[in-house]
Amino acid sequence: MARVVLITGASRGIGAATARLAAERGDHVAVNYTHSVDAAQAVVDDCAAVGVRAMTIRADVADEAAVIGMFDAVADELGTIDVLVNNAGILHQQMRFDEMAVERWRELLDVNVIGAFVCAREAVRRMSTRHGGGGGSIVNVSSAASYLGSPGEYVDYAASKAAIDTLTIGLGKEVAAEGLRVNAVRPGVIHTDIHASGGEPGRVQRVAPSVPMQRGGDPIEVARTILWLASDEASYITGTIVNCSGGR
Repeated sequence: MARVVLITGASRGIGAATARLAAERGDHVAVNYTHSVDAAQAVVDDCAAVGVRAMTIRADVADEAAVIGMFDAVADELGTIDVLVNNAGILHQQMRFDEMAVERWRELLDVNVIGAFVCAREAVRRMSTRHGGGGGSIVNVSSAASYLGSPGEYVDYAASKAAIDTLTIGLGKEVAAEGLRVNAVRPGVIHTDIHASGGEPGRVQRVAPSVPMQRGGDPIEVARTILWLASDEASYITGTIVNCSGGR
């Protein structure tokens, strides 16, 4: 039976790969984006081309009202949401921690932490059997930065992803008896354009020698891990974080 999958930050990178793979496997897909309408529409077009229903939905996850409206709009157009992939996140310019401004931290935490929390809350309110839902799955996208710390680059980003790890563990236990599983994936160095946001487009190539597998990952490899955690094959797994980092 086709599921309805909502993926935040799905116009590029890991989110886009997850949307396309979910569609290939028969799921209906909602592609959330903030700025890149053309990129989001291209992902939706690819999803629709394989015969599923797909939609774009613009919403800044840092805006609580926009998130609530997004969940309502997806339910109205595609039906009850079965899977949330909590993927939206931002990264700022690489720098030392003692050079960072409070404004930078607030913007990053609003998106990466508060945004993820609000999305997870709205998913629980709709999917948990406690609220009359039929159950489902939340997969949070964390990062290997959460345990590596990203010294000299973006300690703040790493800290935001550590918050996602803790959310996953705590919420996973809290709603485990309510038909809702909560897990996370920690990608390592993956070939996406997020590295350009940090000021180093070639970062994957620089870091690859420190990865035991001696290469950066592909977004589709992370997407497969995300959708496995969201599938019935992982039906007895919750509150768990899976590293997808080439052994790093």
